Amino acid sequence: MGCFVLASALPFYYMLLLSVRSIDEVLLNPASLWVDLRTVSLDAYDRVLSSTEAGGQGFLALIGNSLVVAGLTVVVTLLASIPGAYAISRIAFKGRRQVSALFLAVYLFPSVIVAVPLFVIFTRLGLRGSLVGLAIVYVAHTAPVAIYMLRGYFATIPVSLEEAALVDGCTRLQVIRRISLPLAKPSVMATALYVFMIAWNEFLFALLFLVERRDQWTVSLGLSQLSGSIEVPTTVLMAGSVVLTVPIVVLFFTGERLLVEGLTSGAEKG
Repeated sequence: MGCFVLASALPFYYMLLLSVRSIDEVLLNPASLWVDLRTVSLDAYDRVLSSTEAGGQGFLALIGNSLVVAGLTVVVTLLASIPGAYAISRIAFKGRRQVSALFLAVYLFPSVIVAVPLFVIFTRLGLRGSLVGLAIVYVAHTAPVAIYMLRGYFATIPVSLEEAALVDGCTRLQVIRRISLPLAKPSVMATALYVFMIAWNEFLFALLFLVERRDQWTVSLGLSQLSGSIEVPTTVLMAGSVVLTVPIVVLFFTGERLLVEGLTSGAEKG
């Protein structure tokens, strides 16, 4: 276990180390795994986060764009996938198993296959170059797997609980909101975290839809620009990588706490 932790943490540690060292020190001793606290410099972060007008890379604006896209994607995906997953797991209809299998079949094909058709369609609709249009594309890609993930958890909720609520006069929507959804909190949180990470890190569609609008770029596009430029120092590139990674790490540990709370809430208590 210790080896796996080391293999996961060491690259991030080295990336963080490079981001707080001066470029001269990095060039003289790039393999050093230690840094003198007296020489720690945050100049790379200042350059990354400063606006382009101030000579920086404007990552604060890019982070805001990514948060908008990822947030919209999570909200719309959950609004669409929760009732869809509940219907597949609870409501009997012809072809239910085939419909469930189709959700995973979507992921048998690479995203590049639908990239060109989506590019043409969204261009004609006037949605190319907008964060809302990009979020719609992400929803189309994340909703199927979100429905599949939630369907399995809804199926584990005792039917007797929902039947008792229906007998007490609740409608089907009230059953979902008051019974099924609270008990499915762990799965909802895990799905939301998964969808957020996809939308935060996605690059291909962000490049296709936003490449002409620098002010609408997401943080993944900004980092790609840094990595593709020979004029950007390694320290600045590493600072941008840390800025891209830290929100996901923080969100994961926050989501982990919420997942534990959901798991310990229990469905049927003595």
